[in-house]
Amino acid sequence: MRILLYSGKGGVGKTSVAAATAVHLAKQGKRTLVMSVDPAHSLADSFDLDGALFHGRTSDPYSIADRLFIQEVNINHEIKRYWKAISAYITTILRTTGLSGVEADEMAIFPGMEELSAMMYVNQYRKGRDFDVIVLDCAPTAESLRFVSLPTTLDWYMKHVFGMERSLLKTIRPIANRFSPVELPPDSYFQNIADLFQKIEGIDAVLEDASTTSVRLVTNPEKMVLRETQRAFVYFSLNGLTVDNVIVNRVIPEEVQDPFFTGWRESQRQMLKEIDQYFAPVPVRRVPLFRNEVLGYERLSELAQQLYAPGEDPSAASRSTAPYTFVRSADCHEVRLDLPFTEKAEVGLFKKDDELIVEVGTVRRHVGLPTTMASLVPVRARFDGRMLIVEMKEAAI
Repeated sequence: MRILLYSGKGGVGKTSVAAATAVHLAKQGKRTLVMSVDPAHSLADSFDLDGALFHGRTSDPYSIADRLFIQEVNINHEIKRYWKAISAYITTILRTTGLSGVEADEMAIFPGMEELSAMMYVNQYRKGRDFDVIVLDCAPTAESLRFVSLPTTLDWYMKHVFGMERSLLKTIRPIANRFSPVELPPDSYFQNIADLFQKIEGIDAVLEDASTTSVRLVTNPEKMVLRETQRAFVYFSLNGLTVDNVIVNRVIPEEVQDPFFTGWRESQRQMLKEIDQYFAPVPVRRVPLFRNEVLGYERLSELAQQLYAPGEDPSAASRSTAPYTFVRSADCHEVRLDLPFTEKAEVGLFKKDDELIVEVGTVRRHVGLPTTMASLVPVRARFDGRMLIVEMKEAAI
């Protein structure tokens, strides 16, 4: 199964591009699911489905055409399915502050629930081989990065904190609940967390496997949008994912000769040149600005024709370079990370236990070291083109 993750700045057209890709794949005979991971869903709107503004029929895979399904994760449904004990405890705590039942229920939906629920579905469908391709229509860049980093974060919590926290509370709960103004979480709360982790276990390796998962960044030929796309490229690479395509949407066609667009066309021409240079050797696709809104199955099919050549398989991986590798050189071991658009002064490095921790901007990546490198310490870091090379040696005695 292939997983295609579409991300980009809000408003660049990633939902339309993701939906058009899914339409094209289904027409090629692949059983395809396009899933919205954005809390502000617009996937059903992209297919121009009639119905109530807040309908729930797409909370499970919903058939659009032959071999084509869409799904928009509905957190209210997911709480009833997977988050009962956690939500019940948080709601109880909030009610002690004076919030009404409805307000407490709403406040008990905390950041990350929707993304984690989507991750569980992806893992479930992968294990069940329910689809040939899953196309993920992600939220804007920051939320997308939280989505892909969740498995690693939860894995760290389960390994380093969960067991100790659960055992400690099990011991002190009977006494503490007599005096505490707020009841401590019951063991069912921790069991719920353990069950959730089991449902996503292994998905981090799937996301980092370039033969299974590819990231496609959607952008516009504008400087501000391009800057965020560059940052997204770095952050996805830092999280171990492979970006194998950049899609430039809403390029003004050459046939548009109205003087009003002269400045825009020149600006876009310069941006397109920079995009090709910045992201090489990653393939860059260009999609023209359409005369009308891209809405509904037929218009999405037209967009797909602009995106892909006849017979082209959008699910094929066009790039499989690993974001980071481990190399043994003459006198040291090296960790090599692909970090384009980054300067040495922007990078922070330190080692903790058997992990090398790399910080770029507001993003931190824990790179698990192989056994042969676990006892080494970083001694030097340098850039070779777009590649950050961290040299590691035995600690001096």
